[in-house]
Amino acid sequence: MQTPAPRVLTLHGIPNCDTVKKARAWLAAQAPAAGVEVHFHDFRKQGVPAELLGPASEALGWERLINRSGTTWRRLDEAERAAVTDAATAIALMQAQPSVIRRPLVRWPDGRFSVGFDAADFAARLAR
Repeated sequence: MQTPAPRVLTLHGIPNCDTVKKARAWLAAQAPAAGVEVHFHDFRKQGVPAELLGPASEALGWERLINRSGTTWRRLDEAERAAVTDAATAIALMQAQPSVIRRPLVRWPDGRFSVGFDAADFAARLAR
């Protein structure tokens, strides 16, 4: 009898982000029991995968992916912020400045995306 392939989720973010730390700790405790393997993708060390932001912005909306309350966004000059008007300009900014992406960005085993950390939402997604 063949063992089923593990379900895999990828958590994208920056390791020193408090929300990413909380999500990683929660997943480390909960995901194995749900038969889900967790991979961490570090935006700072590994960059932002070109194939990630298009589907994520389609699924969630590019506006949700940009962390407008973070220091990276606030440090941009007014012209740079004003230039972000659609998915293409938002994606270009996120690739150039990964810290502006709201974190964590998670691609779940079913191919869906979520952004941010909510324990109840994560538990429901693991149960699928």
